[in-house]
Amino acid sequence: MKADLSKRPDEVAAMFDEVSTHYDRTNTVLSAGNDILWRVATTRAVDPQPGERVLDVAAGTGTSSAAFARSGAAVVAADFSPGMIAVGRTRQAHVPNVEFVQADAMALPFGDDEFDAVTISFGLRNVADPQQALSEFFRVTRPGGRLVVCEFSTPPVPLIRSAYGAYLRVVMPALVRFASSNDAAYGYLAESIEAWPDQPTLSSWIRDAGFTSVAYRNLTAGIVALHRGVKPGLPVG
Repeated sequence: MKADLSKRPDEVAAMFDEVSTHYDRTNTVLSAGNDILWRVATTRAVDPQPGERVLDVAAGTGTSSAAFARSGAAVVAADFSPGMIAVGRTRQAHVPNVEFVQADAMALPFGDDEFDAVTISFGLRNVADPQQALSEFFRVTRPGGRLVVCEFSTPPVPLIRSAYGAYLRVVMPALVRFASSNDAAYGYLAESIEAWPDQPTLSSWIRDAGFTSVAYRNLTAGIVALHRGVKPGLPVG
């Protein structure tokens, strides 16, 4: 499957079903352990509080969801892949305040203004229409609530950008052969990273969805960017 913006949801779901069992281990290998640091940064940005409802979209096996739940927040871990959800329910069975739900990011099965925070990590670029997904995130976020998007991005320094491109095209395929049973799936992921727009473009999409106070900060020299926004209005209740 090639990386483009006409990605078929059923193909993406099937791809993640195939890699679900070893997904977390492979990510740690491919990121040289930086995925743990990115998860910590995302959790701090979401800043979940006791009693809040947090929606974790493209939650995968629920590793990030469990981190949010440690605060005492009620977390809904939503993912399009049944395989990911099955693995997640097993791995996070000891976390009582995480609920797994199969959901399409472009048509979320939730009411308006349901969540104090909505977050997605490394999943937005796999959605067929990311801007539609951002509109859905806006719809289900409560007034005054926050959005946090953690996604691969474009290193602003040309030398780092070139080196990262070489890593994606040369080094990453070799590591995938070592760490994963599905070379094609991670080949797709590498292509999707290179095809993804830069930080200002994603920021503009978040603003277009209706969020205000939109900002981002680069992690790991801009290989990853952490985007934030707030839904206008006063909190309800």
